[in-house]
Amino acid sequence: MSDEILINITPPETRVAVLENGVLQELIIERQRKRDIVGNLYHGEVCRVMPGMQAAFVEIGLGRAGFLHASDVLVNGAEPTEEKGIERFLHQGQQVVVQVLKAPLGTKGPRLTMNISIPSRYQVFLPYSDKLALSVQLEDEAERERLLACMEVCKKQGYSGGYIARTAAEGVDGENIRADMLFLNKLWEVINEQILSSKLGLIYEDLPLSSKILRDWYQSSVTKIVVDSNSNYERMTDFAKKFMPEVSSLLELYKGGRPLFDMYNIESEIKCALDRKVPLKSGGHLVFDQTEAMTTVDVNTGSYLGRGNQEQTIFKTNLEAAQATARQLRLRNLGGIIIVDFIDMQNEDHKDSVLQSLEKAMSKDHAKFSISNVSELGLVEMTRKRTRESLEQVMCEPCETCSGTGKVRTPDTTCYEIFREIMRDARQYEAKELLVLASNEVVEMLLDEESSTLADLESFVGISIRFRAESEYTQEQYDVVLV
Repeated sequence: MSDEILINITPPETRVAVLENGVLQELIIERQRKRDIVGNLYHGEVCRVMPGMQAAFVEIGLGRAGFLHASDVLVNGAEPTEEKGIERFLHQGQQVVVQVLKAPLGTKGPRLTMNISIPSRYQVFLPYSDKLALSVQLEDEAERERLLACMEVCKKQGYSGGYIARTAAEGVDGENIRADMLFLNKLWEVINEQILSSKLGLIYEDLPLSSKILRDWYQSSVTKIVVDSNSNYERMTDFAKKFMPEVSSLLELYKGGRPLFDMYNIESEIKCALDRKVPLKSGGHLVFDQTEAMTTVDVNTGSYLGRGNQEQTIFKTNLEAAQATARQLRLRNLGGIIIVDFIDMQNEDHKDSVLQSLEKAMSKDHAKFSISNVSELGLVEMTRKRTRESLEQVMCEPCETCSGTGKVRTPDTTCYEIFREIMRDARQYEAKELLVLASNEVVEMLLDEESSTLADLESFVGISIRFRAESEYTQEQYDVVLV
């Protein structure tokens, strides 16, 4: 497999596209006015403790208080238990050092933790722990034993804290592991000085997105990393030479005349990723609906009829849908509860094959996920860890006309509402004439298709009714004015 990372940088925005075999799989967008705060450390103040929820709200200077659950509380090395609840450890007005686990999503503030962790290239540093651990994605048992032995030897050389080996540490020698520990210890000394001297607010900010991508997303399958900003290319080159020398040769500065994302057809892919409907090559399609509680994915055969029997047609469509669903979840960065409604299959082997295909396609995902079996209703329930806003939340906002429902009332529905409003006003007020202001579509329908109904209504109420089309009105808007 050949992976490419494309980084498009402009003053207000950084966009990162991850391609696998030339196909866009993930898109990360960070805007200057709304930078990613996951991993940042803050000096905060507890503004409310809620024993019933075993949680607290902490003000960290972001406008919305952060949420701190008891499982993420750590005070003097101790954690809340059933006998000693969160109220024994935290109180209103108390100052605490917290780290952002999840960015603010919608109306929710950030998710916080007091169990601080500082990532580097090969390890994650746990300043308030002594444990040594390994990433679950390191599967080779011999390599796990070797890495753990290396870490134990290095830690005995006087390095404090706990460490978790990342997947990037696979095959790395003991000297590089030791150098990584040294770097993390020095970094923590600097951060600790900031903690002791800082006031409420930001203490430590994680790397900018361009450098974070090198640290967190590089793996052996990456063949090139292309960036279209000269200053950022130099900054990334310096970062790579200092911390990741094996990446330096993969960095390329894009100098083409066409925009980088246009060259790789990324812009059109982004537009498609914002559409509700996703076409499949076979002629079927997926329909994505994102709500507060969950995301649903509906699979349809569409125009695909197949050459064999109906069961084979459904099976082939579901297999293709499993691959497309996994890609779209990554590309749209959809998290939380996800329900996939595959087309009903009678054959149990087909169900197993579709489920295996979905699991295999999802195995490339950086986010944690879990997939259940096919339910009695033929639904596949899954979860995907949500750490930042989805692509739609970053790039879109609710429609002023439909308020995010995706639907508007038809002109005839508005016409009937106007009729009822006229009846109410005629009974309630004494007027010689009524003026109805509405959109062009509604006024045309009132004077054409509903003209006979309108004449009857005018005769019934005994009031003259005039109409005026307002070009700025939507077909849901109207006003009935007493003249």
